[in-house]
Amino acid sequence: MSVYSSLTHALAEALVDVLWFIEGSEDDQMDPDDSVKVLEGVAHLVSKLSSDQRSELIDLLGAMAEAESDPARREFLEGFPEGFGLVDDAV
Repeated sequence: MSVYSSLTHALAEALVDVLWFIEGSEDDQMDPDDSVKVLEGVAHLVSKLSSDQRSELIDLLGAMAEAESDPARREFLEGFPEGFGLVDDAV
């Protein structure tokens, strides 16, 4: 039996893991220009999600943040919706 409740949850965990790695990488680990391209690419992709999909991902990220024991990673998860354009700045 899977440790994830859904495919969406598993993919969200994988996405966060990759972005967390990129965000924390030093310049000698990953080219900064490549890092920016990946982060901007993800922001563009999530900007194309439907309202329902955005809500689902935001809820999932919130649950992941609540369950996270690493304070730095929890902060990353809590900031993900705004940082990657899932929520409007005006809200």
